[in-house]
Amino acid sequence: MKRIFGIFALLIASLSFASAQDKKDITTEKIKVSGTCGQCKKRIENAAYISGVKRAEWDKGTKELTVTYRPSKTTLHQIEEHIAKAGHDAGEVKATEADYSNLPQCCAYKEEAAAEH
Repeated sequence: MKRIFGIFALLIASLSFASAQDKKDITTEKIKVSGTCGQCKKRIENAAYISGVKRAEWDKGTKELTVTYRPSKTTLHQIEEHIAKAGHDAGEVKATEADYSNLPQCCAYKEEAAAEH
């Protein structure tokens, strides 16, 4: 009986250790992402959901994407690249003119920024 209890205790300990390791492999960061509207929000958040991303939420007011991801599966730069491919400047990665031109007119954040100056 003691042997079964010992094996059970070892199993519980190893599961607890694995769970602690998983928590260390999750990070949350903020990225500046250009956009203007609800359509942008949906597109940005969808583009951010690549393998390893657990949560992505873009705030229209601050123009910040809060992203929670596993650094062992993806990098912040890869997430930014994916968002830029969807047409939105993300952090240090700028959308190409071709990708930007695919956005709907209401999502033209470069024109909005030019009008503000």
